[in-house]
Amino acid sequence: MSTTQSERLRELLEPLVSSQGLDLEEISVDSVGRKRVLSVVVDSDTGADLDQIADVSRALSAKLDETDAMGEGEYTLEVGTPGAERPLKEHRHYVRALDRLAKFQLADGGEVVARILEVDDEGLDVEVPGVKGRKATSRRLAFSEIDKARVQVEFNRKDKKEEEA
Repeated sequence: MSTTQSERLRELLEPLVSSQGLDLEEISVDSVGRKRVLSVVVDSDTGADLDQIADVSRALSAKLDETDAMGEGEYTLEVGTPGAERPLKEHRHYVRALDRLAKFQLADGGEVVARILEVDDEGLDVEVPGVKGRKATSRRLAFSEIDKARVQVEFNRKDKKEEEA
């Protein structure tokens, strides 16, 4: 997808997504055989439920039908959320991942898996889980130190309420 098409689609669709109380996270157009698939990823601070996804999908579909933004030919519109192991790219992504476990690839080549405790404008405070009976340790990561970050799925995590009971 050319940058100009991506920019045109973003300019066209972002106001509609915002009007539904969501953020437009990502747009991609992929070819699947002779068909094209327009994938739109949306999210919000409180997440997006199925009704919101359906509403924004209908609004985007109607807008795309009345314009030539996708050009001639068939395409499929897919609207969804970032998923369980979402990448953390923007400040708002880190805020949304508070209290979640994340894997950080650092600019110096290192890697850290830690729970996000606090986020501010310069970086984040994390807790690195203890290994083999050791205590967890706190650490500060500046955004400039982070090359990539991704939320990790936790299957065995105990809820704080369970721990306090």
